[in-house]
Amino acid sequence: MRRTTLVAALLLTAALSGCTADKVSAAPSAPRPAETSAASALAACPEQSAAPAKGADVLPALSFRCPGGGSLDLAKAPGVPTVLNLWGSWCGPCREELPLMQQFADAAAGQVRVMGVISKDGRPQAESFAADAGVTFPSAFDGTGELMGDLGIRGLPYTYFLDADGAVAYTQVGPVASVDELKALAAAHLGVHL
Repeated sequence: MRRTTLVAALLLTAALSGCTADKVSAAPSAPRPAETSAASALAACPEQSAAPAKGADVLPALSFRCPGGGSLDLAKAPGVPTVLNLWGSWCGPCREELPLMQQFADAAAGQVRVMGVISKDGRPQAESFAADAGVTFPSAFDGTGELMGDLGIRGLPYTYFLDADGAVAYTQVGPVASVDELKALAAAHLGVHL
């Protein structure tokens, strides 16, 4: 009986020895489905000036891709007054604040640029959240929360009011309550009256 088991094991080993990594990789593989990314509901990030961000207080020199296209380079001056909102689908207060940011973006078009940074989130979750909230303003994707880490932020939302040179004029910790509050902050810290 032992001898039969041993012979069977040897035959099985011999039969399987033909399946090596080399032979498997040489076999034709099934075609992979095309890797396409679904179009984003978020607008593409706009072009930035080539000038470096400058001022007494600037954001960390990080760069992020934008789901809608383009990228956001915080080392460069935005060229126009900008409201930069850090948000994530996991952030409860962001659910109430994000639609207000979109309303402000619509009201401020041409005078103040509104940008987002999707922080510590997955792209599908952020895209779904933005679609549910009716948000289309450009947002960059920081899935690992690198910017939050560099700034020492543990919770969201945070909103930075940047002048055209990229200097931080004001930091809003926590959510804003209304579009009127955003307009007042833009007037007080960016000199833009809407």
